[in-house]
Amino acid sequence: MYILGLNAYHADSSAAIFKDGLMIAATEEERFRRIKHWAGFPSQAIQFCLNEAGIKLADVDHIAIGRDTKAKYWKKLWYVAKNPEDIKGILDRRKNAGKITSLEDEFLKIDSSVSNESIKKKIHYVEHHRAHLASAFFASPFENAALLSIDGSGDFSTTMIGTGSGNQINVIDSIDFPHSLGLFYTAFTQWLGFPHYGDEYKVMGLAPYGEPKYMEKVMQVLKFKETGLFEVNLKFFRNDLLGIMDYNSNIPKVDQLFSAHFENVFGKKRDKNEELTQFHKDMATSVQRVTENLIFYILNALHKKTGLDSVCIAGGVAQNSVANGKITVNTPFKNVYIPSAGHDAGISMGAALYVYNHVLSQQRKPAIWSAYTGSKFTNEEIEEYLKSRNIEYTRYSDDELYDLVSTRLINAGVVGWFSGRAEFGPRALGARSILADPSRSDAKDILNSKIKRRESFRPFAPSILEEHVSEYFELSEKVPFMEKVFPIKVEKRKVIPAVTHVDGTGRLQSVNKEVSPRYHKLISTFHSKTGIPILLNTSFNENEPIVNSPEHALDCFLRTNMDMLVLENCVVQRNM
Repeated sequence: MYILGLNAYHADSSAAIFKDGLMIAATEEERFRRIKHWAGFPSQAIQFCLNEAGIKLADVDHIAIGRDTKAKYWKKLWYVAKNPEDIKGILDRRKNAGKITSLEDEFLKIDSSVSNESIKKKIHYVEHHRAHLASAFFASPFENAALLSIDGSGDFSTTMIGTGSGNQINVIDSIDFPHSLGLFYTAFTQWLGFPHYGDEYKVMGLAPYGEPKYMEKVMQVLKFKETGLFEVNLKFFRNDLLGIMDYNSNIPKVDQLFSAHFENVFGKKRDKNEELTQFHKDMATSVQRVTENLIFYILNALHKKTGLDSVCIAGGVAQNSVANGKITVNTPFKNVYIPSAGHDAGISMGAALYVYNHVLSQQRKPAIWSAYTGSKFTNEEIEEYLKSRNIEYTRYSDDELYDLVSTRLINAGVVGWFSGRAEFGPRALGARSILADPSRSDAKDILNSKIKRRESFRPFAPSILEEHVSEYFELSEKVPFMEKVFPIKVEKRKVIPAVTHVDGTGRLQSVNKEVSPRYHKLISTFHSKTGIPILLNTSFNENEPIVNSPEHALDCFLRTNMDMLVLENCVVQRNM
């Protein structure tokens, strides 16, 4: 049985394909289009998935779309009746919904041999947040777990809580648009001078530079309800919120969310080119801390409702790795699972899993601990490409390669590492990574001068051998997808300054030998030479989606001052 899952006409559009419940491939459309957060129909991602499965569209048994335009239909009508001024948003949503309910023509462009009717019979529409819940629970190792999906909005919900048991999901409650923690965080992100879709991580990175002086003030925007959920104070937001998100150009755009009242209370918004003052940093700290407190409030109430020890979390807010790293300390939950694509790209995976498990009542498959479901290339394909570009290279054996790369890293080298299948999700996990020596205090400056050219307050991440996590971090949990931030032990912070944030934390990836054998071997080789079982890891890109092919990787290498490019076993070097 083949199931194709899609996130279409929504930010971070993607496709995933499963055979008998096992994921064969999953990838974001942006990796092919080279446009961040691509929000159209994921035709190239679909074709990639079909190719990886070795099938045609006609061979797919079920198509799961992570969207249900009929969900909360009457609540949508009630909102429209109460907010007639939001006419642009209403029309935009109707246009977008029309695309979702008439996908057959798009599928015909992929495979003209299929008919509209045959495609229509295979389609299942899965509510946005149910797909999020499924992406976390059905991929987790837990037989029973509490569930939380929390983001900006999807299918008129912004938050959903429930439980998972075996192959079924039970929804307990949800919060309707526009009451949204995602919109709350995005509003402050915009006000702090970060205007682009997806800029929220910058606020999270800025927060450790301040003090939580304004939490009480920020709390005016939220109301913690006795039910264990929340509302937002709509005085702080514009009236036509339904129209703030535009997907129609296939590039997600978010208009200004906050109202004049917001600026009356917090002051004029910062221009993106304006200096970041201590006030802005303190506000970022306060917003982050209030966000964490609300997440813990929801989870504590969810634990009280369910009595379960394990929790699965997805949705855009699940990308808040600082909050994620504090869950087991601030709630009774002992085990936390967050998928590699906890954001909207994971909707494709979740919709397919929901259909396979919940709808078709199939037996669950083993937990998913690997994010390596994307593109891959052989050494022979890479050599052919490098020759076509007249690029000088050397092909090494594995042992020669690990020795060469680790030595270059030790000598202040910056290495582009392209190995195996690309990752599914927003984090580079040692398949499409830029690597450096974490012990160098100047590594951050070297990276920003040679490649990244990004804000100085944003941290770089440590990839650490799983068996050494307890030596370096105050918490020792499995973190396969770089989804949690933990405090680094005080005595180790001077050992790895390049990956220690200003508050003494690091957003780690625990590297498992079975899941990531080549990356594990590289770090192990570096460890044997330096005594440090860690590499600095950042995504292989330069203000673009993470590289997906040898062409993308080479182009990034050539337009930056990277020292070494590793494409599987083929190495391109600049003179030392």
